[in-house]
Amino acid sequence: MSAKLVERIKIIAQQHNLNLKETAIKAGIGENSIYRWKSQSPTTESLTKVAKVLGVTTDYLLGNEEPGDKHVDLKKDPVVLSYGGKPVSDEDMDIIKAILERHQNDKK
Repeated sequence: MSAKLVERIKIIAQQHNLNLKETAIKAGIGENSIYRWKSQSPTTESLTKVAKVLGVTTDYLLGNEEPGDKHVDLKKDPVVLSYGGKPVSDEDMDIIKAILERHQNDKK
């Protein structure tokens, strides 16, 4: 693929206190797989696994999407959400946040 892909993965992995080898292992792919992506194209499955570990999209890893394009940090950013045409109440938002936090903790 390219060194740009690997460099982007490396930067995001560092933000998660991971190196490339740890990222690959956590993604369930060969521990040196990401290094090989400098000269070989990754499979869609492997790239998707890495993106999931890093909490980004495959488009972001490939450079087709910029940070913040579609990502919202519910802990930091106030957002206005609706469901069925009605605003999501603060109480419902707290429930959604709790579910997401529990889900993230289960993945660790």
